[in-house]
Amino acid sequence: MTVKFTTTINGKEVQGETEDRTLLVQFIREHLGLTGTHVGCDTTQCGCCTVHVDGLPMKSCTMLAVHADGKEITTIEGLAKDGELHPMQAAFRENHALQCGFCTPGMVMSSIGIVDRHKGEKLDEKTVRHELEGNICRCTGYHNIVKAVLSASEVMNKG
Repeated sequence: MTVKFTTTINGKEVQGETEDRTLLVQFIREHLGLTGTHVGCDTTQCGCCTVHVDGLPMKSCTMLAVHADGKEITTIEGLAKDGELHPMQAAFRENHALQCGFCTPGMVMSSIGIVDRHKGEKLDEKTVRHELEGNICRCTGYHNIVKAVLSASEVMNKG
């Protein structure tokens, strides 16, 4: 069955029409061509598909596209403003927090959620490592990812 819905993706209203069983990650990638959101495991294990739904990190491989009706979605493509990287993106680059890059979009989106949840607090390595458990990186061993999150946290908490 085909269903229609309206959502906002990266600040733009989108009229969607898709099968009722289409996952949000499929809609984002296949219907909108926003391929920064990756498909890894399809079982919520890896976090590569993480986007923000109404400001909260959500694994888009477990949400139906029609459930985005009336919601505001932000993908990795929607973070940079006027050519300037989001502080988390800049911190990942500056701290060499990526290797192959496959997990990076989901890691960045999840990491922003971590900093937002701990707004005004001094994040520590133990907290960041614990909260990133829902995201899998097969390359870097997380050391530089944790450094990037801690670095971005300082910048994000200033502004």
